[in-house]
Amino acid sequence: MGVREDFRELFGTAPEGVWSAPGRVNLIGEHTDYNDGFVMPFALPHTTLAAVSRRTDGLLRLHSADVGGGVVELRAEELTPGSDKGWTAYPAGVVWALREASHGVTGADVHLASTVPTGAGLSSSAALEVVVALALNDLFGLGLEPRRLARLCQRAENVYVGAPTGIMDQTASACCEEGHALFLDTRDLSRRQIPFDPAAAGLRLLVVDTRVKHAHSDGEYGRRRAGCEKGAALLGVDALRDVPLAELDAALARLGDDEELRRLVRHVVTEDARVERVAALLEAGDIRAIGPVLTRGHASLRDDFRISCPELDLIVDTARSAGAPGARMTGGGFGGSAIVLAEEAEVPALTEAIENAFTTANFTPPRIFEAVPSAGARRLS
Repeated sequence: MGVREDFRELFGTAPEGVWSAPGRVNLIGEHTDYNDGFVMPFALPHTTLAAVSRRTDGLLRLHSADVGGGVVELRAEELTPGSDKGWTAYPAGVVWALREASHGVTGADVHLASTVPTGAGLSSSAALEVVVALALNDLFGLGLEPRRLARLCQRAENVYVGAPTGIMDQTASACCEEGHALFLDTRDLSRRQIPFDPAAAGLRLLVVDTRVKHAHSDGEYGRRRAGCEKGAALLGVDALRDVPLAELDAALARLGDDEELRRLVRHVVTEDARVERVAALLEAGDIRAIGPVLTRGHASLRDDFRISCPELDLIVDTARSAGAPGARMTGGGFGGSAIVLAEEAEVPALTEAIENAFTTANFTPPRIFEAVPSAGARRLS
């Protein structure tokens, strides 16, 4: 059954509507978003669907087709940050954030179903937040534009869930367009849609899910974010985005012998430059040339930010050895997924090479699929 039919079976009536929000792949720009920098995600065809109806009694009833258990009932006025460590924290956090911002959400019935892989660095949590926010925005006539919804979803994840994520994931899910990558300035949220069509150039962009789970709230992400903030403070700037690439060596010298801070700063500053380089190449129609930039980004995430893992490194090394123009890990790190820019004709051989490499290394077999730049969040019915 579809989400509409499932909703009727769960709650006894038809939903007022069905909404969709996608996961995302970040083409380039990792761990730059909370440093006020640049990112370039695009939306996946994998989505979270929400069938939703309003309530006026303050009751929030939540159900997921992807999680065991029945309907979870919460009271909107009793939602408190940190009180929920399960999946319901994400939709409940959105309700909390909307109410904290004085938007009159008086309860809802929500049924969810998702095809976004969880724990793969593809923003399954952001898709969940954004689809609920969009549904409530429409149903309660809040009149919030996608950029504002993304901010509220980020607040839900930062404060209610307790994960110190940046703004990229929610903005990508809310604002991406089919056939484009989204160049986003995370300081002022200005954005532009950049045409991105690998197939037109005889290429494919593959996502390789290592099936190694990661968790943003497990401490490692937060420690790196705190290190970036410390580096910015020592350099006397508001954020590392304000350190020009031409002045990087001088900035690193000012940090003295604190090698950990030096690595973090070096990654963020060079990664911002890589985002701008990829944008320029795509706008010039030279998509194949972005491959080496992606690979350099992986080296920086592996060696400077130190958030890769053996499975991710194996994907990149195998892909490059098999002739792929470029590859890198994507997402928060410590597992999750890698992306591979591949020649269309080489996809079968490349896929086999990666699978064989994982078998030889005794790793869990990866999940490999093509990433097609897709539409952002929208109402379906």
